[in-house]
Amino acid sequence: MALLPVDDALKHLLEQVFPSQEKLKVELKAAFGGTLARDVFSASNVPPMANSAMDGYALRFRDLVEGSSLPLSDFIPAGSVGKPLAAASAARIFTGAAIPVGADTVVMQEHVVEHQGQITIQKLPGFGENIRPAGQDISAGQRVFKAGRRLSPQDVSLLASTGMAQVEIVKPLTVALLSTGDELIDPPLPLQPGQIYNSNRYAMAGMLEQMGMTVIDFGVVADTATATEAALVRAAHDSDCILSSGGVSVGELDFVKSTVEKLGRIDLWKLAIKPGKPLAFGQVAGTPFFGLPGNPVSTFVTFIILAKPFLRALQGQTDVLPKYLPGTADFIFSAGSRREYLRVRVEAMDNDLVLKRFENQGSGVMSSVSWANALAEVEVGQSVKPGDRLRFLNLDRW
Repeated sequence: MALLPVDDALKHLLEQVFPSQEKLKVELKAAFGGTLARDVFSASNVPPMANSAMDGYALRFRDLVEGSSLPLSDFIPAGSVGKPLAAASAARIFTGAAIPVGADTVVMQEHVVEHQGQITIQKLPGFGENIRPAGQDISAGQRVFKAGRRLSPQDVSLLASTGMAQVEIVKPLTVALLSTGDELIDPPLPLQPGQIYNSNRYAMAGMLEQMGMTVIDFGVVADTATATEAALVRAAHDSDCILSSGGVSVGELDFVKSTVEKLGRIDLWKLAIKPGKPLAFGQVAGTPFFGLPGNPVSTFVTFIILAKPFLRALQGQTDVLPKYLPGTADFIFSAGSRREYLRVRVEAMDNDLVLKRFENQGSGVMSSVSWANALAEVEVGQSVKPGDRLRFLNLDRW
């Protein structure tokens, strides 16, 4: 059976997405990380009125003559509204304060000498200088964001500037997490011969929570057909998507794949990706299912490249594909028959982004993932030498 190329697998996954339709109205302070359920329009101008961009003096441009003096007729701190500007006068004004009626320019205080209620302009401003017009940032009725956007802290701040107190988001997904393998135990229990600590659950749970999703952790499922079926049935009932690690290869004790086929179906299995070939995707009783490999690096890479875009789309987000950047390799490497994702560290050097490769790229070497800040993509059969350009995925921004 030929291995499925990564791009074909990702295309197929996204074609299977039926985004969540459940919505929640939340307070703005709780909206960070949420996915907008509908377009958002501003009810007001931002800023709501013309205001000063500097501490200085508001005046009429036509009254300006370099070296001449103007009397002060008002004092306008931020949060106050001054009186209409008297002809041939100036008003002391501070950053953010409303521009008084009649004024059309602000001269910054560094260009003015004030003495006994008079100001002398030492450097003339341009017409309209240092004034932020009403609606400069956002105008009333303008669409601020489209539905499907995942809200960042900056986005929430922008919504607050329009006066919005609540926003409608897509209900966060609930994802069931299963680990398979009798060899797995959780820290701090002491290891017995043949046992290893279950590190995958911590990586997957952390990444899901970072995405704003709710995790149901089923823990370690025993390597039996009965236990696997019982856990999958419960997970399908209680979650929007199931993620398991391990149990999808071809060993006699790997029950996940066969049980998923019994309860639903497998659509994808065995991809041309390294690390991570034994990945399964399908559904259990109508609930999407990902069977990620058991090796920790393979679990991490397949989650990032394949499961994460799917989950983002299932959450209703529209910008779901990884964003790659170009960089320059400083290493020698030859890829095999699968596309490879190398753990690299990106460093800025001489106006370039240089990719440094972790020496041991084994699928069980989780320290490579902790050390790296990016994944460099190497195509099937590609030979890489220092100076070659590769595209990479910045893990800190994805």
